[in-house]
Amino acid sequence: MAISFSRPLALSQGDPAGIGPDITLLAWMRRRELGLPPFVFIGDPDVLALRAKVLGLTVAIRETDCANANDVFADAIPVLPIAAGIEVVAGEPHVATAKATIAAIETAVSLTVSGEALGVVTNPIAKSVLYESGFPFPGHTEFLADLAKRATGQTAMPVMMLAGPKLRTIPVTIHIPLKDVPQALTAELIVETCRIADADLRRRFGIEQPRLAIAGLNPHAGEDGTIGKEDEAVIKPAIQFLRSESINAIGPLPADTMFHDEARARYDVAICMYHDQALIPAKALGFDDSVNVTLGLPFVRTSPDHGTAFGIAGKGLAREGSLVAALKLAGHLGRNAEGRL
Repeated sequence: MAISFSRPLALSQGDPAGIGPDITLLAWMRRRELGLPPFVFIGDPDVLALRAKVLGLTVAIRETDCANANDVFADAIPVLPIAAGIEVVAGEPHVATAKATIAAIETAVSLTVSGEALGVVTNPIAKSVLYESGFPFPGHTEFLADLAKRATGQTAMPVMMLAGPKLRTIPVTIHIPLKDVPQALTAELIVETCRIADADLRRRFGIEQPRLAIAGLNPHAGEDGTIGKEDEAVIKPAIQFLRSESINAIGPLPADTMFHDEARARYDVAICMYHDQALIPAKALGFDDSVNVTLGLPFVRTSPDHGTAFGIAGKGLAREGSLVAALKLAGHLGRNAEGRL
């Protein structure tokens, strides 16, 4: 039986020269087969129409507002129009589109915070293109945190989680050089990351007693301080503090033995110390169906777990699996947040 959704998801266009339009078209075409929650595409309808033509797809596209998107979704892709700024060529990013890319994200958040949309799903952006336009944020996540603060007046600490059918991982430090990780890694940062993970796993994922597996930083989790001091001096005290707050955290665990089948059965999320420690196993175990979920925000946000892939945009090679997973998870989390498990 199909699940009914009272509100659509707000799907931002991402970089219009990337594969966002491709996977949006492909996902919508499989909406009935996959039972997708309805979404409204926020971006340029001409970009979608041209990309459909390039790909040889027959897709109806209809401009509408968020309130009517659910009714439109069965027969056409509902689009809340934002002009791209130039004629977009697949695979050829241009700084002139940055303003529209940013506006689409802002609109998606505004619709969700106001209650018109169920959650935010973001197509991939090209940070280099946005930086060229003067975009001051390191990426999507930091921008979303700023938008949340503007909308609510409350400071949000966004936490990045990769969620797939076999594994959930969270990197404590994210887009910083590996050489800077030991200095950036503090007990306070680990504790706050785990608090947010615990709270959102309970509230949005419906896990009553989340089990958090905390990875060590060094090989063999430091081997009792003989291979680096951070595991004993920073990570272990953070875990002890978390356990004093009744958060079920275990570790520090050697990262090289955390991700096989038997080990994964013992926890609900792996808390990793740096970007690749979290993302390598997540992508190895679910490259096409893992989802980037931002925890710690006052609204649901998911995204495909891949980039703009300019090299294959418009060539019929893009796969929609991760966007499909992002839409399904956003719909599920949005309904959970409403108390409709």
